[in-house]
Amino acid sequence: MPITPEQQAEIDAARAQAQPTLRATAPGLEQHLYKAHQVLDHGFVRVIDYMGDDAAICQAARVSYGKGTKAVSNDKGLIRYLMRHWHSTPFEMCEIKLHVKLPVFVARQWIRHRTANVNEYSARYSILDREFYIPAPDHINAQSVVNNQGRGELLEGEEAARVLDILKADSNRAYDHYEQMISDDGQKGLARELARMNLPTNIYTQWYWKVDLHNLFHFLRLRADAHAQYEIRVYADVICKLVADWVPLAYEAFEDYRMGGVQFSGKGIDVVRRMLKGEKVTQEDSGMSAGEWRELMNAIS
Repeated sequence: MPITPEQQAEIDAARAQAQPTLRATAPGLEQHLYKAHQVLDHGFVRVIDYMGDDAAICQAARVSYGKGTKAVSNDKGLIRYLMRHWHSTPFEMCEIKLHVKLPVFVARQWIRHRTANVNEYSARYSILDREFYIPAPDHINAQSVVNNQGRGELLEGEEAARVLDILKADSNRAYDHYEQMISDDGQKGLARELARMNLPTNIYTQWYWKVDLHNLFHFLRLRADAHAQYEIRVYADVICKLVADWVPLAYEAFEDYRMGGVQFSGKGIDVVRRMLKGEKVTQEDSGMSAGEWRELMNAIS
């Protein structure tokens, strides 16, 4: 289970202690504070703290750009303008701190986004729990034959059962040995910082992750994308829902311009213009590679 009854009691106690404040709050996000939103089999995402809201983005933009923003008549229009024209600093005025429990191999993908503050559970000082990510049967896939980074057809029947048995057996065997190595029952146990190296990357870790909204949007654009690995995408999907409740105007603009929009190269724009004039354009006379052409056709079809 993602959280224990004791942890749930701590969450309930924290939520029961309302504090008066003069700072701006986001009512949509207040309802999520401290709650654990389950992800995968043992993981979760929790909002620990946040700063700013849609109004903070607009306030910062009007200070930064002065009279140039007076033509924008309302906050929604201003936020869409900022998103449309790739202004970043106003979105950096909002920050969020999340408590995330996730498999180590997902954490190693996640940490590639180096524009956040991270503090991870230390297996040098503490003992990791016997909790491993074991994929559900509908997420046991073969290697893709067309994408070296992707998944292919679903494994079924005996083959799927064989893989699941291996994952469970290897995970538990490694943890058994981990416990044996750190045990001091009648002998000197191995240092925890060494014993941890025998654990598989599907074991769960935890961290606090604090990031500003601009860099969070960059994370979500990549990790909530349909092409992202499933195990990190489901975390991004949960965070998307939290952000939508936190800064609804900014998230709407993000969905429209980043998640739902496409970016064309100069050659791509030229091809579209030629097509609009009625010209028949092929990949051979477009000046584009086969891959570029295929992506362009997928975007406009």
